[in-house]
Amino acid sequence: MSDLTLILLAAGDSSRFKMEVKKQWLRIDHKPLWQFVADRFYKTGFFEQIIIASSGDDLASMKNYAEYTFIEGGNSRQASLKNALALTQSEFVLVSDIARSCIGEEFLKAILAKKGQADSIVPYLKVTDTIVYENTTIDREKVKKIQTPQLSKTSILKKALLVDEEFTDESSAIVACGGSREFILGEENAHKITFIHDLKKLSCLLKPSSDTLSGTGFDTHAFENEKEMFLCGVHIESDFGFKAHSDGDVAIHALIDALLGAAGMGDIGMLFPDNDPLYKGIDSKELLKKVVTKIRNFGFVIVNVDVTIMAETPRIASYKERMRKTLAQILEIESSRVNIKATTTEKLGFIGRSEGVGVMANANLKYFNWAQEPLN
Repeated sequence: MSDLTLILLAAGDSSRFKMEVKKQWLRIDHKPLWQFVADRFYKTGFFEQIIIASSGDDLASMKNYAEYTFIEGGNSRQASLKNALALTQSEFVLVSDIARSCIGEEFLKAILAKKGQADSIVPYLKVTDTIVYENTTIDREKVKKIQTPQLSKTSILKKALLVDEEFTDESSAIVACGGSREFILGEENAHKITFIHDLKKLSCLLKPSSDTLSGTGFDTHAFENEKEMFLCGVHIESDFGFKAHSDGDVAIHALIDALLGAAGMGDIGMLFPDNDPLYKGIDSKELLKKVVTKIRNFGFVIVNVDVTIMAETPRIASYKERMRKTLAQILEIESSRVNIKATTTEKLGFIGRSEGVGVMANANLKYFNWAQEPLN
């Protein structure tokens, strides 16, 4: 069995990336970037265990994609690393960032060949430009651009991170606590994705798949007297509303399930439990806004939605246009891409008896196409 664990750090909020989609969820063909990177490492066969530190918001979705070991990260790179190290039992650990996406197997072999020769093995790039610190020109031969992955002795790294000081890489922490560090020449293809234009520097990244992803949602709510009625975010003139934990907007609830279904992200009950007091009486438009933000963060673009409202009462023909515009505004798509239909059940069932309303919704998504974005 290997004595080496890989830790991949993917808990950042991508604030410097300046895009709505988190960079770890950019699609490489069908795979999100974090999985693409993890799979490349896995295929080498070098690692006893692969641990991925992610944000709490991403954790559940990541587990749907792959069977690596996942741990919730902290509010800094170092905190995320410490959480992952708590699960690490091997003698050595290799730490890398998801943003370094095209690390080659030969480069990995060169790093691992140094295993045990120092407490930390660190790849670096030479600096070719003139370097000025404040107003002093520095000898560039003495300057190194540090990269990951970095190979460390696990026990030494754990000890080095016990202090309160924050370090930007593992080797700095190890040296600060008296450990040894050996440098190895890095490679340009280990370039880190920090800004959108960095993507064009990495030859291994395939553009996103152009497939369309479809999801359906269905929901029903019974009527409740002395409650306001809302459908598709629009107030409906009625003597009764819907029996529900929230405001009961059955159409938005079905639409949320359709969007989550297309994105493979579960259902409305998983995100907004109906026993959580936080959502008691909440405006369903607010729930839909949260879902739209989430699916965009996770690398999806909404193509169109189609909503079918099944009801004997109320009659909604006069509300359809307002419904369309309201949903289009929340979904941030053209109103022509939102379709609202209404039908009855020919007096059949609880809907036919005017006891409630049922709604069927369909949503289509595509992956955010970073390859078409202006890379500047």
